[in-house]
Amino acid sequence: MEALVLERKDELKLRDIALVENLGPQDVRIAIRTVGVCGSDVHYYTHGGIGPFIVRNPMILGHEASGTVIETGAEVEHLCVGDRVCMEPGVPEPDSRETRLGMYNLDPKVRFWATPPDHGVLRPSVVHPAAFTFKMPDNVTFAEGAMIEPLAVGMHAVTKAGVKPGDVAAVSGAGPIGMLTALAALAGGCSHVFITDVIQQKLDLAAGLGPITPVNVREQDLSETVGELTGGAGADIVFEASGNPLAAAAVFEPLAPGGTVVYIGCPVEPVALEIVAAQAKEARILTIFRYAHIFPRALGLISSKAIDVKPLITDDFSFADSVAAFDYAVHMPPASVKVQINLPV
Repeated sequence: MEALVLERKDELKLRDIALVENLGPQDVRIAIRTVGVCGSDVHYYTHGGIGPFIVRNPMILGHEASGTVIETGAEVEHLCVGDRVCMEPGVPEPDSRETRLGMYNLDPKVRFWATPPDHGVLRPSVVHPAAFTFKMPDNVTFAEGAMIEPLAVGMHAVTKAGVKPGDVAAVSGAGPIGMLTALAALAGGCSHVFITDVIQQKLDLAAGLGPITPVNVREQDLSETVGELTGGAGADIVFEASGNPLAAAAVFEPLAPGGTVVYIGCPVEPVALEIVAAQAKEARILTIFRYAHIFPRALGLISSKAIDVKPLITDDFSFADSVAAFDYAVHMPPASVKVQINLPV
């Protein structure tokens, strides 16, 4: 089948690839319709790897996806041919210790689309376990369905943080994950969210998404801005979604005493963590890795219109222009947030 293949660092091709996927009794075959371009996809393209995950062989990219069921396994009961679906891209070992403890996202043997050595889904069809495939209500578009995966990251962070009604949060980074985390925080009960970036166009977009105060850290001090609204108390929760080492090191400055920090972004270099600054506020420090048990909840929030992801979908390309889509994502214009690729119907 034709697929978008990362041959090696800096080399993408839309070409035929030999790929045989047999349909098991608990699987479904899905015609892919929409795929989001994730920062990790772009990083594999530009760097050839992320941490220990190195691209050593040609790999199909793409893991944020929606599509239509075109075949079902003999034991599948909750899905039918023609169902519009979104798919959770990570499939763990069912009997692993992590899966049995409910932390299947931490299973070291998880098979995750477009993470070496596993192929992604920028191709016409894929076989996937029905248990990780979710039927979309009629009012959820394919484009929205492909946003469930990045939304799940933000929701996982909000869930782990234990957001309480009325909390004030600060989010570092107004990229797709940062904005979706802000929306998830509001849906989870936060009364107000601050979001930082250095690109004003992204901050302007974020300001229109709800009770969100944009903070351009080139011109404003986050701690001072948060302090003005909170009477000097600070933010109850700080979500670090930028992956910027300086931002990751500064998370305790706007934090309220007894507050929580959640690291979402993945810095590419070591971060200088000021332990005493954290101790002085008895900060609770959390990290997340992907998500678990979130997809149905994320789908429910989009379906109910409690979260609107449509303003974040700023650019779309045809499958035939997939290479151009990635080159565009590498040099993203300031006003762009999420790039999606649409496959033929």
